[in-house]
Amino acid sequence: MGSDIPEDFFLITAHRDRFRAARKKYERRGWVVEAIEDHGEVEEVFCPVVDGTHAFVLEDNILTGNCHGCGQGGDAIKFLMDAEHLSFIESVERLAGKAGLQLRYDTETGAPSTPRPQAGQKQRLIAAHATAVDFYRDQLGSPGARKAREFLAERGFGRDAAEKYGCGFAPDSWDALAKHLRLKGFTAEELTMAGLCKPARSGSLIDRFRRRLLWPIRDLGGDVIGFGARKLFDDDDGPKYLNTPETPIYKKSHVLYGIDHAKREIAKRGRAVIVEGYTDVMACHEAGEPTAVATCGTAFGVDHIQVLRRLLMDSDSFTGEIIYTFDGDAAGQKAALRAFEEDQRFVGRTFIAVSPDNMDPCELRLARGDLAVRDMIAAREPLVDFALRQTISRFDLDTVEGRVEAMRRAAPLVAKIKDREKRPEYARKLAGDLGMDLDPVQRAVNNALRGETQQAAPRSRTAPDSPQRLVEREALKLALQEPVLAGPMFDAVGAENYGDPVLQSVRDSIAQAGGVSSSTGGVVWIEKVRDCCPDMGGQMLVSELAVEPLYVDGQVDPRYVQVTLARLQGGALATRIRDLKSKVQRLNPVANKDEYLALAGELFSLEQQARALREQAAGEL
Repeated sequence: MGSDIPEDFFLITAHRDRFRAARKKYERRGWVVEAIEDHGEVEEVFCPVVDGTHAFVLEDNILTGNCHGCGQGGDAIKFLMDAEHLSFIESVERLAGKAGLQLRYDTETGAPSTPRPQAGQKQRLIAAHATAVDFYRDQLGSPGARKAREFLAERGFGRDAAEKYGCGFAPDSWDALAKHLRLKGFTAEELTMAGLCKPARSGSLIDRFRRRLLWPIRDLGGDVIGFGARKLFDDDDGPKYLNTPETPIYKKSHVLYGIDHAKREIAKRGRAVIVEGYTDVMACHEAGEPTAVATCGTAFGVDHIQVLRRLLMDSDSFTGEIIYTFDGDAAGQKAALRAFEEDQRFVGRTFIAVSPDNMDPCELRLARGDLAVRDMIAAREPLVDFALRQTISRFDLDTVEGRVEAMRRAAPLVAKIKDREKRPEYARKLAGDLGMDLDPVQRAVNNALRGETQQAAPRSRTAPDSPQRLVEREALKLALQEPVLAGPMFDAVGAENYGDPVLQSVRDSIAQAGGVSSSTGGVVWIEKVRDCCPDMGGQMLVSELAVEPLYVDGQVDPRYVQVTLARLQGGALATRIRDLKSKVQRLNPVANKDEYLALAGELFSLEQQARALREQAAGEL
């Protein structure tokens, strides 16, 4: 019996005793029995789906039975598919390889087929990688690998972790691995095809990796199919990370580092944690989060999603969790927003866990311990929430223009949410985050669903013929045409009450001319204000306002001036109140208690002022 089978695998004491006494009489690799003593009894085999229960029996080397706990059953192929999360073809290939059978692939069906290594070629390439793993692992203990051991130690990984994850070291030699593998019977063509070696300019065969720390990259079945190599020395002019090139067995867009360690826990817990580096995977696993995996030299994409869907059983009837972990810096945020685009390919829910202080999981574990890594993942938030928050954070939500533009950018994200039942709720949430009414936000989402592009809003805060714009013009006309009546009342109302930038410029010019209180009116006063205008547009507007009729029947009196200026201030105050309400609406009263109370007090004061102005402006223009 092989040493990879623990003694507690056996449920029957007599079987466990025979296992100890007759270890060399038979051999077992994984769950496959190659030989067994003839003792007239059957052996129980654990169910690959339900932990701690036996489902199958092995009698005469035939695996049969059904699990009473989950109902799973079938033959050896089905068992391997469930236990190792392999496809049917992969399971057949694995069994054929163990049995020494030659497979022939039918390519005459007319359907397009995925390119596959030739018969026997895949086994040779995998065997070469398995031999390379042993070679590199032995080199990690050599004197020349001191830098590699220090690299691991500085990140909290000792000898046990290095052995667990198969870490190795490529020695300071041009062809040490090539010579070693050639002695083991591998041809130069096989080593080149495997990506382990490459031809030199001289025509000889040299190693692909040199003076680097290595991690073996395994496929879903546990076979080593490539390596990831990290630069250690300053005089190495190569890239920081170097991976195996594309080969018949290594496709970086299909590979996830750590999947061999994580696959059972991913299937068991119904979630996968996506990190960015090899040491991040190790840190998460060592910290008690065994579902972590990482891409290998490429962004997380469509093919990686297909790998995880097999483990998560991601379908209409089952929803797993995908948790992305990214640094909190700009690059990490950008990567998270890219991940949102791929989110729609999952039926399951997707989340993001952002590490504090821009630390990756490995750094976080070193700085704050294992619990901090688990807490970071536990504090995950839905990816769509993160994407919306990051999108609207780029705009000044204290301005009308900022809120409208943020709505335009965020509405398509809500429209992309695959669960249509959630869209109205996220539209409502977006409206709250922006401090806007629901109706315009819902319209923006509906337009995005129809593929309509919204037109940009005018930059002016008020339309040319809006009531507030007319009041602003009327106040300036009073200052130019009736300065004696407007006098101190006009001067007391500052330029900040004018929403239109051109009208605001004219108000500033009046102040620069000495103010209305200093004028007695007439052509001299108009010319003085016009001369203070910074541009021709303002000068033309002054001339226009100086002759435009006032909206009053009969003579202008102080009451009319008072009402006009009250309405001017009331309109400006209404805009301030609306902006402040939007800000208060966006605040969390629990997390931002002090700021919330301060703004609420300010809002109450402004509303009292607005009420007084409305009472003051009770007349008609």
